[in-house]
Amino acid sequence: MLAAVLSGFVLAALVPWLQPTLGRRAGWAFAALPAVLTLYFATFLPQIVGGEAVWMEYTWVPGLDVNLSFYVDGLSLLFALLISGIGTFVLLYASDYLDGDERQPRFYVHILAFMASMLGLVLSDNLITLFIFWELTSITSYMLIGYDNEDAKARRYALQGLLVTVGGGLALLAGFIMLGIVGDTYTISELLEQGDVIREHEWYVPLTLLILLGAFTKSAQVPFHFWLPRAMAAPTPVSAYLHSATMVKAGVFLLAKLHPALGDTTLWMTLLPLVGAITMFTGAYFAVRSTGIKGVLANSTVMALGTLTMLAGIGTEGAMIAFGAFLLAHSLYKGALFLVAGALDHETGTKDVLKMGGLRHAMPKTAVLAAISALSLAGIPPLFGFLGKELMLESVLEAPYLSAVLAPLALGTAVLVVIVAGIVAIRPFFGERTETPKEPHEAPPGMLAGPAVLGVLSLLFGLFPFIPEGLIGAVASSLAGEQISVSLSLWHGVNLPLIMSLFAIAAGAFLFTRWDQVREAMARYDWLYERGPEAGYFRTLDALVWSADWQTRVLQNGYLRHYITTTVLTTVLVVGYTLATRYDGGFSAALDVYFYEWIVVGVLVASVLFACVTNSRLGAVASLGVMGFTVALIFILFSAPDLGTTQILVETLTVILLVLVLFRLPGFMNFSTPQQRVRDGVVAAVMGVLVTSLLLVTIDVQFAEPISAYHLDESVPLAHGRNVVNVVLVDYRALDTLGEIFVVALAAIGVYAMVKYRVTGESGPAEKEDKQ
Repeated sequence: MLAAVLSGFVLAALVPWLQPTLGRRAGWAFAALPAVLTLYFATFLPQIVGGEAVWMEYTWVPGLDVNLSFYVDGLSLLFALLISGIGTFVLLYASDYLDGDERQPRFYVHILAFMASMLGLVLSDNLITLFIFWELTSITSYMLIGYDNEDAKARRYALQGLLVTVGGGLALLAGFIMLGIVGDTYTISELLEQGDVIREHEWYVPLTLLILLGAFTKSAQVPFHFWLPRAMAAPTPVSAYLHSATMVKAGVFLLAKLHPALGDTTLWMTLLPLVGAITMFTGAYFAVRSTGIKGVLANSTVMALGTLTMLAGIGTEGAMIAFGAFLLAHSLYKGALFLVAGALDHETGTKDVLKMGGLRHAMPKTAVLAAISALSLAGIPPLFGFLGKELMLESVLEAPYLSAVLAPLALGTAVLVVIVAGIVAIRPFFGERTETPKEPHEAPPGMLAGPAVLGVLSLLFGLFPFIPEGLIGAVASSLAGEQISVSLSLWHGVNLPLIMSLFAIAAGAFLFTRWDQVREAMARYDWLYERGPEAGYFRTLDALVWSADWQTRVLQNGYLRHYITTTVLTTVLVVGYTLATRYDGGFSAALDVYFYEWIVVGVLVASVLFACVTNSRLGAVASLGVMGFTVALIFILFSAPDLGTTQILVETLTVILLVLVLFRLPGFMNFSTPQQRVRDGVVAAVMGVLVTSLLLVTIDVQFAEPISAYHLDESVPLAHGRNVVNVVLVDYRALDTLGEIFVVALAAIGVYAMVKYRVTGESGPAEKEDKQ
């Protein structure tokens, strides 16, 4: 299992070396990997359909309870089959669609890494590893959407998708951590068995809302739906892959995956159906409003994602069955339609449906494939999409909450979807022949293979629904957390869902014949879109930029003293507040201090104050020297003559170096006003009081035995030295001392460079030699 996930990353890393050898047929060669993976995952079908699951685990970070564990149930298996199966046709398609594009190798790297990330996401059985793959899909999709990196629009909308999904991902991570704490494990399969414990916990509402926020942003639920149609800046193979089988369904996958643990509550069964239904209708509405063929399909994907979210929230057995059927049906027809849209764009030179017409003669095969998939989209029998739509309508009517709201929205969406099907299957191919930027002709075989296979599967599963019913039953069982038996058929008799479906087909067909008038009527409400969530996104982005600019001006102002002041005051506030509010002990003020020690401290303080107030550099250096020698005296008084000797040597050398440097520096200048110096003095005093207080608090605190006894006992036998300080410096912490030597050496080189090559208007030795 781990090899299956990592194989995509490995092949992606090898693309730069393999592409030159394989040439223009590289896509066909790379497609072999997802094709093999499809066969591999298909071998799990008998076991999964039989009600079993496959679990594998590889140790990764056991100390943090993070392992590379993989769990295959019906839901994971369906997604794995879609990711690898549709990925095969996308790579075949890209071989011809991007033929001659010098950026094609980069596309293969990103699409293979994206495929591997999605496989890792849907197969992970650990919340942390799932989140890692979740974020990898956001990063790789950002690269894919911004494939044309020279196009400002592509860069802008790639960033938009990244910010929205990664922002939701941060909320998701917080929700995952809370869920792991509540369930006392990060293993998903174990959490799914603790649904009662999780739902009764006081954190249930916040952790659920955080997880829903992450899922809603990923799967473009209202009000985050705006980023997904903008992702159409990506080339068509990317759009087909993202919308049919992968990233945009990751949020829906997560909702279905966690349903046994988080579902069956009023919050879950109210919020998900309501948000999903609104998203469903919104996506269908904007699909009808669009005229670009990719935009039409992208908004219809928003519709499908809303439908799946609604079904995941309804939570009845029928809704779970409908979820699996609708998921499979949508993946088949949407993947095919996007590939057809790419063929139209590739062969006609335009994405605008209004500029297409009468193409059935020039592109007969494409017209047939578009018709099959569009009929499934519209829910026309005997296509599999009809069965998915019927199950959806039946689930909405039986919803335990909000049925009176969901049913009208579902019916209105069904009407609008019929119009969408007509836009993509009838408008481009029938009617009068229109002039297009390129002379249209049939697409190459590699671009038609995917739509053909996916369209045939839509027809086959519709005519013989018993073929996929085992897998759909396994998906429903995953959502329910218990075994569900499924029996699918096209005909259920004359019932309310059938009547609603027939009405939707008739009304949609009628409105399609008046699509231009419908679109004009919708245009009156475009101001809602212009002032909607996307406008809010850009306003939020502008506010963030303004805030960052303001913080940069205030905090990153280029003055070191401001940085130090900010750091010191922050430390004082945070540590001081904690000390004042959370510390209940006393201060160890009973210090045994001799009178001569007070004299030494007085000299130390006086030298520091003199260095701060004097206008003479030489006086300041002398006072700093006095301070250093006083510190050496303190070392000697407290029985550390070796440290005292070292301090004397260092201070002597420092004073000499500073005096030599002083002769090279310009005259003394004031860089601050008296008021600023007073302020700095207050800040320094406050910091000194805090440090002193901390020392008085901690002087008698000991949490463990000191290591000094170990050093005293082992210095001679281990390091053969009786001077413990020297042994510590050159033996126990030799690398640290070596690092300090490097720092001192670098500082010395820097000082030498500044003195030797000071700015005086004269040429340095090297420049003079060059001139000679």
